Order: sequence, then C-alpha cells, then structure tokens
Amino acid sequence: MTKKIELNFIDRVLKTTGVVLLICFVFGLYYFGFFPALAFLSGGVWGMINLLFLSELVKVTIRPEGAMKTKALGLAVIKFPLLYSTGYFLLKVHQFNPLYLLAGFSLLFLIIILKVVARALLGLDYNHDKTKSWNQVK
Repeated sequence: MTKKIELNFIDRVLKTTGVVLLICFVFGLYYFGFFPALAFLSGGVWGMINLLFLSELVKVTIRPEGAMKTKALGLAVIKFPLLYSTGYFLLKVHQFNPLYLLAGFSLLFLIIILKVVARALLGLDYNHDKTKSWNQVK
C-alpha cells in the first residue's frame, strides 16, 4: 500500500455526492414527488456540510505545529450548535418524511464505501514499482 495519505479524498467524495444528489433529485421529482425529493436533497446537503466542517475541524486541530485554537473554536461553534439545530429543524418540517432525510444523509456514507471498495478492487493503493518486491514496500 502507499504510505502517502491523499487529503483530497474527502473533496472527491463531496463532489461525487453532490452530482449524485442532483441526479437523484431530478429523478426523485418524477417518481416520488416534490417534498420527498427535496427531503432527500436536504438530508444529503446537510450530510455534505457536516462532513466538510468535520474535515476542516480535524485539519485545524491535528497538525504537527499544534492546533489553531481560535479557528477550531470558531468551527466548533458553527458545526455543533448551528448545524445540529438545523438538522433538528429539518426533522420538524411536516412535509419531510424522516426516512427520506435519512436516505439523503446516508448517501454520503454509501459513496464513501463505494469509493473505498473501488480503490481496493482496482488496486489503486498498491505500489506498482517493478524494482521493489512486496516485502520491501512494507
């Protein structure tokens, strides 16, 4: 396996999830109606924003130079109370079925799992240098 961790994995997951959400929204309008499709889209967008804030919070706090405390505090103030209260109010909208919100939120995790499985099946994380054996890579 490669020893370099790619930090753009989350960015690619967010872009893929956004595209899939838009495609599902268009087809959901036709097959399920406006409010279920909007609930699915809202749950997915909420999950994407949550992952974005979480990744930034981790990048700011886990650094070799030390944590950037003021930026971490600002991100935590935005993420935890505001984002989770928004999620609560999404659940309180009477037109939104919680099942569609949960499905939209879970789409993000499905995309992450599919991307990891695809990388494993295609062998994208293995070192393809012919001069080194597998034991030398470890």
